Amino acid sequence: MIDLSPAAQAVMDAYKNAPDLMLDGDPDEVEQRLGLAAALRAAADQVVPEEPLHYGDQRWMFERDARQACRKKFLAIAAELEGGNG
Repeated sequence: MIDLSPAAQAVMDAYKNAPDLMLDGDPDEVEQRLGLAAALRAAADQVVPEEPLHYGDQRWMFERDARQACRKKFLAIAAELEGGNG
C-alpha cells in the first residue's frame, strides 16, 4: 500500500467512508457522486479550511475573502454532485 500524506489520506478516507459507497463492488452513479463529493469536501478542508470572519488587518480580510471564495467553489461542486443546489 502506498504511503499518503495526511491531507491525501483524509481525502481518501472521506471517499471510502461516503454513505453507501461500496468500493469492492461496482458502485452506481449515485454512490460514485457521493464519494466524489465527500472527497472534494475533504480536499477543500485540507487546502482551504474555514477561517474566522474577523482576525487581521484589511489586507488579511481581502486575502481571506479570496481564499474562502475558492473554498465555496469547491463546496458548490460537491453540493452539485450530491444533488443539492450548489
